[in-house]
Amino acid sequence: MTRKMTFHWHLRQLMAARGMFQTSDLVPRLAERGVHLSREQVYRLVTQPPQRLNMEVFVALCDILTCTPNDLIEPLELPQSQRQDAAAGDQHAGSTGVGELRPVRARIVKPPEESS
Repeated sequence: MTRKMTFHWHLRQLMAARGMFQTSDLVPRLAERGVHLSREQVYRLVTQPPQRLNMEVFVALCDILTCTPNDLIEPLELPQSQRQDAAAGDQHAGSTGVGELRPVRARIVKPPEESS
């Protein structure tokens, strides 16, 4: 059986441990290391796990936070149930919701016209 992997991105926790509580704190530190990202790009990097990451950015983050790549990325194996859902083409994939709760599309019906 194929092992499906994912990861946890610990950038925000590492920043907080070093007294950096705003995403904009990284912009000048990255620029000092020759990495020029916009505030929006840095915000996404901190708040969302990246799908792709430039190695220069990755090395700069490790230098800024005085950490190793293992501190930033924690590899995890997907649980069996999530692998089966993904393989079966989960009907709720991509939908937003909480747990098993999913939004229901509203249907607006025009009331019948009254005759005089």
